[in-house]
Amino acid sequence: MYLTQFEINAARRGARSLLSSPQRMHAAVLSSFTATEREPTPTGRILWRVDQRGNQTLLYLASPHRPDLTNLVEQAGWPSKQTWRIGDYRRLLDQLAAGDDWAFRLTANPVRSGRKSDGARSQRFGHVTAAQQETWLISRAERHGFTITIGEHKEPDLIVRDRLIKRFTREGRSVTLATATFEGRLTVTDPDALRTTLTAGIGPAKGYGCGLLTLAR
Repeated sequence: MYLTQFEINAARRGARSLLSSPQRMHAAVLSSFTATEREPTPTGRILWRVDQRGNQTLLYLASPHRPDLTNLVEQAGWPSKQTWRIGDYRRLLDQLAAGDDWAFRLTANPVRSGRKSDGARSQRFGHVTAAQQETWLISRAERHGFTITIGEHKEPDLIVRDRLIKRFTREGRSVTLATATFEGRLTVTDPDALRTTLTAGIGPAKGYGCGLLTLAR
């Protein structure tokens, strides 16, 4: 597995086009791989996330294969200089141990399943309040190999920010996603489950910039 950080040149028209549509960004990310490399593998799948850090717009990309960023550079980067880093993700994955604390960041599509009426097919409905979204992550943490660390005020060390409703077109149909970014601290409870989470993602809409959990000391 590889973890890539790519700085987007948000002043370019191509970059603005990608940033305005998860569908277009999804296609640009896939263009960094051959057709066979785009498929999930036993070690993981392609995951991506866009972060805004001050004046920087950063694309994070986890992938079973090393990406070729030529197309992304031409569309949304700086062709005259290198503004990306590609690292061996196994180095971090192999460090995970039960009881360790890590800072984390995750952009996800928190949803619940339900029916609009009796007899109707089950559908996914997005959680839209911060409280709902926080509960969604906390309730799923254990199965993904971690718990949210309890802070000094006896509350989960967790912030929900950048709560957005994203609308875009896919194959002529309108798509709406409710997304949220989670930041805080987690404690590892099951290293193997957490490794799977880091390489396979959390929740739906993984092709549209959701599900990539990243860690930092």
